[in-house]
Amino acid sequence: MLKQLLIGEMMGRRIDLVEVGAVIEGSPVEVNPSGLPSLVVYRIGDDFFVTDNQCTHGNAMLCDGFQEGDTIICPYHDGGFDIKTGMPIAAPCTIPLQTYQTTVESGRIYIDCAYPEILSAKVT
Repeated sequence: MLKQLLIGEMMGRRIDLVEVGAVIEGSPVEVNPSGLPSLVVYRIGDDFFVTDNQCTHGNAMLCDGFQEGDTIICPYHDGGFDIKTGMPIAAPCTIPLQTYQTTVESGRIYIDCAYPEILSAKVT
């Protein structure tokens, strides 16, 4: 019998998303890295933030929404999220967005993702 074993250790993976110059404050940028859901990159001053692109309330892409400071407004129902934390701040949104830790290096924006290492093992 084969059984999937989930190892508790997480493996870090740095993912290159976009050039810093491509992200303008107030104009979120959609990125689609392999193996991850669609993401959106925001600029607030000199800082960059990344969240999942799909609204947790409905099937809307937040890159099509309206960024006002550190808030992104969903284009479908005008729900809102705090870009920095992913927390919902305006109804009808109630479920937080997934956020990602960003790093800027050599003019590029990266996220650090952790993936569980999955091993197949024969169980007797």
